[in-house]
Amino acid sequence: MTIRAVQTRKAPTVGFSATTAAPLSQAVVHGDTIYCSGTGPLDPETRTIVSDDFAEQVAQTLTNLVAVVEAAGGTRASILKCTCYLRHVEHFESFNAAYRQFFADNPHFPARTTVIASPHRAGVLVEVECIAAVER
Repeated sequence: MTIRAVQTRKAPTVGFSATTAAPLSQAVVHGDTIYCSGTGPLDPETRTIVSDDFAEQVAQTLTNLVAVVEAAGGTRASILKCTCYLRHVEHFESFNAAYRQFFADNPHFPARTTVIASPHRAGVLVEVECIAAVER
């Protein structure tokens, strides 16, 4: 079975320093399954955090995630499972509200795991990765 890496300019490419490319793909497709790396609240062009506001960070993070899924051949509705990382437990309720609104038009909510953890970049309050199906 073929494995292919996915890159799109519609979502930020993560870099750990100005001179070092990150050792990861935005997503990898194996068969009909898309495995997306974690993405956060970065502007796709500037790679800067879009806002200090948590709800805005969630919206940008999920928008970035869907851009990668679409580049890989999936859709928002084909997202099967999300793993979500929140910096602060106090954001859990507002994360649920933003997540619910983002996926409101889906025929189902993706399966989900939410973990309280510190993303590696200062100022990032949320990161999300997912597994999705390729739409045929």
